[in-house]
Amino acid sequence: MSSQNKTLKATEELALQMLLLFEIGCGTLANILLFVHNFSPIFTGSRLRSTQVIITNLALANAFLLLVTAFPNNVMVFVPRYPKTNLQCKFGYFIRVVARSTNMCSTSALSIHQFITLVSGHRGSLIFRGRSPDVLSYSCYSCWLFSVLYNVYIPMKVSGPQSTGNDTHNIRKWVCSTSGFSADLVILRFSHDATFISIMIWTSVSMVLLLHRHHKRTQHILTANQNHRGHAETRAAQTVLMLVVTFVGLYLLNFFCLIFHTFLMDYRIWLRHVNEVLIAGFSTISPFLLIFRDPKDPCSVLFNC
Repeated sequence: MSSQNKTLKATEELALQMLLLFEIGCGTLANILLFVHNFSPIFTGSRLRSTQVIITNLALANAFLLLVTAFPNNVMVFVPRYPKTNLQCKFGYFIRVVARSTNMCSTSALSIHQFITLVSGHRGSLIFRGRSPDVLSYSCYSCWLFSVLYNVYIPMKVSGPQSTGNDTHNIRKWVCSTSGFSADLVILRFSHDATFISIMIWTSVSMVLLLHRHHKRTQHILTANQNHRGHAETRAAQTVLMLVVTFVGLYLLNFFCLIFHTFLMDYRIWLRHVNEVLIAGFSTISPFLLIFRDPKDPCSVLFNC
């Protein structure tokens, strides 16, 4: 490879690293603000609403994922002095997969909750009222337990960096290695992701169809109060739809990036940085969507009606 190409690749890698640092800084701050805003009613003796419980879990999972990504030897803008130890690799990788699994589970729970809210509000049904929202919100706590149990085998498959030769710039000296992932485990992980993504897509499509039918049916007969409530529910549903589209889009890009990483040997370091940016993308974008999605509307996703 010519020196010009090496310089270009180094510049691209540095740009990706700076973008990752920007994501980590802004995303962590936004998730902390989102968590504090939704968890603060506890300190006044109030009971958290269903949406607040789900969003606090989502913000916590996002923050964990970003902080693990910010681990000194992951962000290599500043050259690390020492490679990661075996324990650091195992612990960091485990926290990351648990946070990402909880992130996926919480996003699915939020989309289910919003779909149930629309169904109970538009159809006037009592089936989905009562304790159903509470069951949904507190099921988010089980997302953490499920994620820990589901990924408990991960530390056994991860080890410290494997350096080969005397090349100090060898990427293997700084990157944790994984081994022993059989075809059964790969299929199991794919089924896990496919299940939650299918739930997101199903609820999102159902919400779009429900909102469309409701709008056509009632656009000429709504009173001012009904119109305000319908507008609030529609905006909340649109926010959840934006979250789902963002998550699924970044997940698919990450999936394609992993495929290219397997076959394109010369671009593995560059693709690794792209993969890090994509992984941190949803955790950075989602809190801003929830915070700035029309905060003046008292019935938005974040605020009480």
